Amino acid sequence: MTQDRNLPTKFPLWVPRPVEETLEIYADWASHYDEDLAEAGYDTPRRIAAALKPYVQLNDRILDFGCGTGLSGLALQNAGFTNIDGLDISAPMLEKARARALYTNLWQGRPGEITGVTEGQYSVIIAAGVVSLGAAPPETLSLIIDHLKPGGVIGLSFNDPTVAHGSYDAVLTTEINQGRVELMYRENGLHLREPPMGSDVLILRRL
Repeated sequence: MTQDRNLPTKFPLWVPRPVEETLEIYADWASHYDEDLAEAGYDTPRRIAAALKPYVQLNDRILDFGCGTGLSGLALQNAGFTNIDGLDISAPMLEKARARALYTNLWQGRPGEITGVTEGQYSVIIAAGVVSLGAAPPETLSLIIDHLKPGGVIGLSFNDPTVAHGSYDAVLTTEINQGRVELMYRENGLHLREPPMGSDVLILRRL
């Protein structure tokens, strides 16, 4: 991996930052995002899709929140899921996702919102690498829970720097203690092969 390609090492990816900076990073990265993550051995979307299967039906309507170029949607499709919508705040990333032709509906959202979704519309929402340092802030988890159908399932991931930061698990613990969700599954595994990094894949059920 080179210093000016692949994971954009000129930016500290896994740190808090303003949303405007995040949008700039992903706009610049969109043209070679898929190639870079393939070389990096990005495995979290596949792990989320596999972890979902015991808890949902393959034809359940799924929102891929923060879908990016569609790598997470592709992982869902490869796992047998058939009814997938996608939402992202980055227009250049959405262009790449649209070219995959795997989403039933695909649209651009706004930071801090789940635009175009009514509460309870989805029984499954996934967020692969989205609710994490350098991407969406910790309170995004609460926003996802708000929009999930009661009894519905969330599949998401916290990479190792996000776990170490603690703020995302603090929101998760609050949501569990308030009786809004229950933790069905959590397992650490491969996030990236290079640079070496793990992630926790989590499955939550809304109560």
